[in-house]
Amino acid sequence: MSDSIDLNADLGEDESADGIARDVAMMEIVSSCNIACGGHAGSPELAARMLVAALQHKVAPGAHPSYPDRENFGRVSMAIAPDELAASLHAQVRLVLDVADRTGAKITHIKPHGALYNDAQDSEILSRILVDLAKTHQLPLVGMVPSGLRDHARDQNIGFIAEAFVDRRYDKNVRLVPRSQPDAVIADQQERLDQGLALAKGRPIKISGGEELQISADTLCLHSDSNGALKTAQLMRAELERHGIGVGVPKS
Repeated sequence: MSDSIDLNADLGEDESADGIARDVAMMEIVSSCNIACGGHAGSPELAARMLVAALQHKVAPGAHPSYPDRENFGRVSMAIAPDELAASLHAQVRLVLDVADRTGAKITHIKPHGALYNDAQDSEILSRILVDLAKTHQLPLVGMVPSGLRDHARDQNIGFIAEAFVDRRYDKNVRLVPRSQPDAVIADQQERLDQGLALAKGRPIKISGGEELQISADTLCLHSDSNGALKTAQLMRAELERHGIGVGVPKS
């Protein structure tokens, strides 16, 4: 067990006043964040607000590119030509990098979003596209372990940050249960805390059927759009600290 772990949240995806207020409040709790780049949500203006807040709260900001699919919030796999996808991802990351330059922030990592994140873990084509993206911008990638994405990143000497989820259920293959299935998102606050603490301590988590699963994690993700997300973040940080686990930026 490490004496510290990163807490991250996907932010800049909700342009409503309530969404912005929630995201800024999350910055007071997490140690890193992933900012939407326009592919599934977000805008340069919203990214600027998130980056300014990240600077104020000393949160490490990352780029959060997606399949170019705002209609489905990037949560549906796309049949898209590799060259077209690569061009879109580079444009999305450049958007956030340009905004970061204007605000004085420094982008520290890249975490793909939604269906792209899930698909890339086991797709050689997608993992190569993402590793090339990370290599171009000399930034570490965030993803699952084990995964082809992690293996390809290592082969190319690209930093990799192993991520696990506080509020999502896993299957026996160490993959997230699809959101289309019932109970894919953990709704109960105590269950979220139990899973997050087990992950931080390097202990197995429980999956369906009573089985246990061991998952390595450098960072724990808290989805800002889950019901009760802000409360979960507050309770999760307090629970970690109560067990002597500090919250700090991820190591790649």
